[in-house]
Amino acid sequence: MATKITMPRLSDTMTEGTVATWLKKVGDKISEGDILAEIETDKATMEFESFNSGTLLYIGIPEGETAAVDSLLAIIGKEGEDISGLISGTIELDAQQKVEAKEEITTEKLPTSNSQLPANVIVVTMPRLSDTMTEGTVATWLKKVGDEVKEGDILAEIETDKATMEFESFNAGTLLFIGINEGQSAPVDSVLAIIGPAGTDITGIAENYKKGGSAPALDAAATSKSEVSPTSSNSQLPASNSSDRIFASPLAKQIAASKGINLSQVKGTGENGRITKSDVENFTSSASVSTPVTQPQTINNEPQTTTAKPFVPAGETLTEVVKNSQMRKTIAIRLSESIFTAPHFYLTIEVAMDEAMKSRAAINTIPDTKVSFNDMVIKACAMALKRHPKVNTQWSADAIIINHHVNIGVAVAVEDGLVVPVLKFTDQMSLTQIGNNVKDLAVKAKSKKLQPAEMEGSTFTVSNLGMFGIQSFTSIINQPNSAILSVGAIEEKPVVRNGQIVVGNTMTLTLACDHRTVDGATGAQFLQTLRQYLENPVTMLA
Repeated sequence: MATKITMPRLSDTMTEGTVATWLKKVGDKISEGDILAEIETDKATMEFESFNSGTLLYIGIPEGETAAVDSLLAIIGKEGEDISGLISGTIELDAQQKVEAKEEITTEKLPTSNSQLPANVIVVTMPRLSDTMTEGTVATWLKKVGDEVKEGDILAEIETDKATMEFESFNAGTLLFIGINEGQSAPVDSVLAIIGPAGTDITGIAENYKKGGSAPALDAAATSKSEVSPTSSNSQLPASNSSDRIFASPLAKQIAASKGINLSQVKGTGENGRITKSDVENFTSSASVSTPVTQPQTINNEPQTTTAKPFVPAGETLTEVVKNSQMRKTIAIRLSESIFTAPHFYLTIEVAMDEAMKSRAAINTIPDTKVSFNDMVIKACAMALKRHPKVNTQWSADAIIINHHVNIGVAVAVEDGLVVPVLKFTDQMSLTQIGNNVKDLAVKAKSKKLQPAEMEGSTFTVSNLGMFGIQSFTSIINQPNSAILSVGAIEEKPVVRNGQIVVGNTMTLTLACDHRTVDGATGAQFLQTLRQYLENPVTMLA
């Protein structure tokens, strides 16, 4: 049976979306995971992938048009299937859908005295904060039951499959109920919290809005009093009365005050220019970019931990169960898909780094400049990709997409796994710009403050384990990229040059390629060009 695809809610504040580009047309075959369209939200333009297979039978929102969340976006089904009923909304439900609908009515719309939503009470659900998010984990609650909540207050920090994000309230009142405790995970649209007038009786509300499973117990303080004066239950945001108000979250204001930062100098990236916690933190870090750096750059360095190891008596066994984070689950899914769907092959080359070491030392004598070998590798990759665009590609069922822009993803190790922030238009950056951007993105990654837009759109990936002393290794391709470069350590060892054995410095590079898009000769030519740039860094200035 055909499936209706509706306009997704791709950000916590999204109420409508605009179809920027359709990547499929009516009649195209669709596989699960195919990108259907690029949808512009209130925060970014995101790829929207299909979770169904079949034929695209209908497009409900043309390119450039805007529609509310849950509007009919498309219909996928069997070729030739009659979908007139789905389009008009009159199609008969099948037996399973009837059962589900009946259960939904039974569990969610029981006409009990407690199931009616009291006036001015708002049920806040787990938001969908990224395009691939299906469930979220509450990392930290910044409010507790009984606290007064104002519009714009940060309620909690929520961990998605990509980053940890602040979730702010768009309603004012008292926090009456917390449905998901710190450290717990729940699907999107689960009851996160209830906000309303202090003392409102909310008995039964969480149970009637809960999507499956038993409802969490209500806090006694939240149900001890009866409902107060009823007002309109409309959840529209109140308008600001002050034209000179600085829109900033309370947490951002608190951090700014503690660090002596003038919020009027901080550019907000939140909705309507609202200043968030990460904006204040980034303002501090960007202001200190000009400070000389005395330590070498270690982008993939694992965070240091001081957790004491448990004591294990001799002869006894001890195991520890660590709950999978959203990031770890996503890494498992994405990399498994990549290794089992893309036919990988690997090409390895050894690069003489003597000239690169001399060039880096000369560059770093410039005041307030610090360029790493990783920055030089990224720059060389960007230039080599412009000369070999077939490596800068991605596979689709119908065609190979050649990217003539270069966006390089840089693998960064964090506590929970690995993230890949993206340097947009890397080929247009200088070495210093690459270095500064990578440092900023690495700081955000390690503090879990990367935004989804900062991890999207890569066309090639670089992974560097050289700082750990790893000589060579192979990586799994970060799809939809066609290749990823693994960078090893620089080693001092005997080498043969002009028939003589001398001491030299070499580095091993391994290119993992998707054989569907990149042939062996194509990958080899790319590596040859890459080696020329690294062995003669002055050529990168030409």
